[in-house]
Amino acid sequence: MFSSFTHGENLNVAYFKSGEFRLVSGEKYRGGYLYNKKGKNAFIHLVTLDWPPYIGANLCNKGWAFQFAVALLTDLDYQVYVEFLPWARAVRAAETGKADILFPEYYIEDSAPSDNHKNKTRRELLALSNAFPGGEISFLKRRGEEDRFDGNLNSVKNELIGVVRGYQNTPEFDAMMDNGEFVTVEAVNDLQLVKLLVGQRVNLVIGDPKVLRFTVNYSDLPRAEKIELLRNIENVTPPIKYNHLHFALSKQKPHWRELLKDINRNLYQFENSGETQRMIEMVSNECY
Repeated sequence: MFSSFTHGENLNVAYFKSGEFRLVSGEKYRGGYLYNKKGKNAFIHLVTLDWPPYIGANLCNKGWAFQFAVALLTDLDYQVYVEFLPWARAVRAAETGKADILFPEYYIEDSAPSDNHKNKTRRELLALSNAFPGGEISFLKRRGEEDRFDGNLNSVKNELIGVVRGYQNTPEFDAMMDNGEFVTVEAVNDLQLVKLLVGQRVNLVIGDPKVLRFTVNYSDLPRAEKIELLRNIENVTPPIKYNHLHFALSKQKPHWRELLKDINRNLYQFENSGETQRMIEMVSNECY
């Protein structure tokens, strides 16, 4: 067992490749962290969000998705700069070409419209990598209320549902939402989403239950308020879908095709060697 660790303003990322232990040192840079600044390949600007337990600026080791992304790209000898932003700003940075990569991202449907470029779809602006592990997407309800969802999204048509602005959920749900088949209320983040539900402003919310619960615990709310929120929510069964995660590369960058090829090759190598799962388990065991 070893530890990726913080020391002062530094953050190290540790991983194994071909049985060899590797340690990459990071440093504070602009609004985030810079790794492998002497790398021979291009400077890659990644934008991300606070999305515990996967990733977060104040999480132990910044979360496994942060560690995984840094390991994956520095292993390819890219210079890696990771910046934390609110989700809508992170999406805009990638779609407009200010950043090279947005992560972690759910699968994006071909028809999903961009909020930043009129008459453009998100897939016209972003290229998705191959998948890596993610989590379930479910509805959550107020504790004790009857389940409105029977496994078919048609069963919750016309329900008042809370969503986070700019989030992808599942392709079917997002298509139905864009078609006006649900009445939705937008939250700016996951914490506000839980508050909408407990405050009876919506009947259901959609998201990753692990993320929603961890976000409440991770927040600056008073302990009594955290307990009240968590006590009053429960998962709706069955879950809607398991969502894998992806890197979303900006097509505004001239090198995106080469970068995508490199990322997909290393995703395969990390997965095939067991390193992807080992990194997830290592960070979980150290931090939670």
